[in-house]
Amino acid sequence: MRILAVSDETAKQYYDYYTPGKLAQFDLILSCGDLKREYLEFLVTMAHCPLLYVRGNHDDGFATQPPEGCECIDGRFVEVGGLRIVGLGGAYRYREGENLYSERQMRRRIRKLGKKLKRAGGFDILLTHAPARAVNDFDDLAHRGFACFTELLDRWHPRYFVHGHIHLRYAPHVPRVTQRGDTTVINACGHYIIEL
Repeated sequence: MRILAVSDETAKQYYDYYTPGKLAQFDLILSCGDLKREYLEFLVTMAHCPLLYVRGNHDDGFATQPPEGCECIDGRFVEVGGLRIVGLGGAYRYREGENLYSERQMRRRIRKLGKKLKRAGGFDILLTHAPARAVNDFDDLAHRGFACFTELLDRWHPRYFVHGHIHLRYAPHVPRVTQRGDTTVINACGHYIIEL
């Protein structure tokens, strides 16, 4: 399976400089948030594969006008092509607004998924907007990761943790790909291709 992960910034080669068939190589697209609705609709239309997304801290309009043809898995556990995926969008609360959560609120969201995760015996991919605490995050509130994400990784050991929110051009010292135990952590800012 070939997965295109996208987040935060438009990948020009798949949009501005798109050529027919360029997206046909993908079996699944995962969006970590903060991308325009029109861009996601373009990707899903041209790729002819499922596009799953979580909302980022700037995706307030998605509640009333979601991207057509795409599936929001924010706060959900889903199975696609044999992959078990958990979606948890939003960022650490640094101001008032939608898609911003305190640590306590995010823990509550994770607890709601508890029975499904136990029945499934875990999951393969954690798809989020924000990073995990102490895993490629910053200390300021706007870019702080969630400690409960770190705990989720340490408890279930998914194959992949795919997140956005940390723009690589603002943080050249943050690695694009890193490892935490058995989990490969990917910052999908712009785009990243995952081969399974």
